[in-house]
Amino acid sequence: MFDGGLAFSMLNYPPCKLIFADNPHRVVSNRARLNPVQAIPPSSVILHTDESDNLPEAKKRSGPGSASKSCDATGNSLLSQSNTIGIIGGASVDSTLSFVQKLTQRSSKDGECSLPFVLCSDPVLSKELLLHEIRSFPLISTSRPERPNSDPKLVVETLTSKQAFLEKSGARCIVMPCHISHSWHNEVSEGSSVPFLHMADCVAKELKDTKMKPLEAGSPLRIGLLATDAILSAGFYQEKLQNEGFEVVLPDKATMEHTVIPAIEASIRKDMEGAQNLLRIALQVLLVRAVNTVILASDDMRDLLPPDDPLLKKCFDPMDSLVRSTIEWAKSAEKSS
Repeated sequence: MFDGGLAFSMLNYPPCKLIFADNPHRVVSNRARLNPVQAIPPSSVILHTDESDNLPEAKKRSGPGSASKSCDATGNSLLSQSNTIGIIGGASVDSTLSFVQKLTQRSSKDGECSLPFVLCSDPVLSKELLLHEIRSFPLISTSRPERPNSDPKLVVETLTSKQAFLEKSGARCIVMPCHISHSWHNEVSEGSSVPFLHMADCVAKELKDTKMKPLEAGSPLRIGLLATDAILSAGFYQEKLQNEGFEVVLPDKATMEHTVIPAIEASIRKDMEGAQNLLRIALQVLLVRAVNTVILASDDMRDLLPPDDPLLKKCFDPMDSLVRSTIEWAKSAEKSS
């Protein structure tokens, strides 16, 4: 559970999308699935858009010291700070809110105000992303053969509309705290007029900056990558890491079929002990191949092991990397404004 004094409200908005923006105040959230429940930070703006992503007149919920700048009838931006972050929610509401919690907490250290942000969460998009990823789980796919396929064109169109909406709302930088969404990052970011951070770029650059040395003399620096079939097939992590000179080590077919996929399927069945044991085996299989670290590029896998598990010390969390890169961008933008 997230700590902190944050109120929760039931909202009777239509299931198209909810947007909420944080003026510089500390925000924390609850890990429970929040559809249609949404976290309401003190001094924030909550609004929903129509099907064309038009901004209605903002409805402001004010708290002590409120300084939110909302959209007025003339169409001005929701927020106007130079370091405003636009966040596109992905397949998991939990992961999105976890990202927001880390972003606000880490950006408000030492008494500083947390970053202003606008968050766009769309259940229709979440469903399409989940449909795309769920096809890589045989047990789930075969048990529900009538389940429709995802529509990549619809995903790109929806992500692009969210990107445009966030820019209209005043976002000066866009982020997507969702691994599978990055399968279409290139297409979506093409039309963006502001920086659009790529999670795999953030990971590759941070690992490069650590100046690690190969575990075996004379060998290239190896990085393990653990993810679902859908994310591995998209190839964006491999591309970004290889561009920085790393050799990417992937789980072989047997490891995917007998440990990685069963681990995620076990977690879906709530067999947490079985899921943890399978994930530990998958990690150990990669680590014995002389990798310096293993990137856990999966929301499902990231939270399986307890925080004190020794194997997690050998892993790298892309979400944390995206948080750090977002804060770094925001500080730079604030200084140059």
